[in-house]
Amino acid sequence: MKAGRLVSILLLLQTRGRMTAADLAEELEVSVRTVYRDVEALSAAGVPLYGDSGHAGGYRLLDGYRTRLTGLTAGEAEALFLAGAPGPAAELGLGSVLAAAQLKVRAALPPELRAHADRISGRFHLDAPGWYADADDVPHLPAVADAVWNSRVLHVRYRRWREPTDVERRLEPYGLVLKAGRWYVVAGPGPRTFRVDQILELTASDEEFTRPDDFDLAAHWTAYQRDFHDRLHRGEALVRLAPGTGLPRAVEEGRDEHGWTVARVPVESVEHAQGEFLRLGTDIEVLHPPELRERIARTVAELAERYGNPHAPGGD
Repeated sequence: MKAGRLVSILLLLQTRGRMTAADLAEELEVSVRTVYRDVEALSAAGVPLYGDSGHAGGYRLLDGYRTRLTGLTAGEAEALFLAGAPGPAAELGLGSVLAAAQLKVRAALPPELRAHADRISGRFHLDAPGWYADADDVPHLPAVADAVWNSRVLHVRYRRWREPTDVERRLEPYGLVLKAGRWYVVAGPGPRTFRVDQILELTASDEEFTRPDDFDLAAHWTAYQRDFHDRLHRGEALVRLAPGTGLPRAVEEGRDEHGWTVARVPVESVEHAQGEFLRLGTDIEVLHPPELRERIARTVAELAERYGNPHAPGGD
């Protein structure tokens, strides 16, 4: 651990310039006394490191000195693919590895590129989960990730939505996908997709599997999403939309004399469409199917009666 800490001190001074012993101790999560010992060890090894006293003092490297010790480990290189998502990296157990990798990359960049990288990180931040969804509890995520990296078979007890709900499955995990704050594992045979938070029990085995050479995780996920939406939205509604109002996957058929757009919209079910369309209030009118139009009309009438009559059930 000391050797890694010495490298970190060297890279920190190289990328940030002058730093006090207290700053280094806080960054490395060690005592100031430990920093003093490490600095002495670096000086004894011939590193041109100088300490300045006073209010603006601190340690610094001789101008122009740069270490070539910026090579990435395999784990740090893998973590770089999650550089824009520190939360997911931490969930996978790669939080500290990611920080070390970013430090090494910054140390290897020339000053102008380093400044550009800092501007990017200071202006863009990825926060994948939605506002109104609680984070999933994924205690088995590190074990699943390990099985993905090492091509190891998993035996799991999995909870699905249809009966029987709890089933035993043998998985050959090809890859992990983070979608809207939720983790999915794509696994063979099939392949099929499973929610990691729905894994109730997990047993890792020593059995290895061979990942298909032609399997492309990104391409598979794109196709999976497309097929999912096609299976989900089997119905269709004909609607009028107020100017400036849009709906996903809507196909415009024209405009009426009032400037409203007439469009066909794929829907999952009448019940689901009712809730989604009511969110738009008076900016939408359902023309077809009659059942959906009637359900929305009944709901609007009940709301009008409830809010117009304070003595109605549910009123104040």
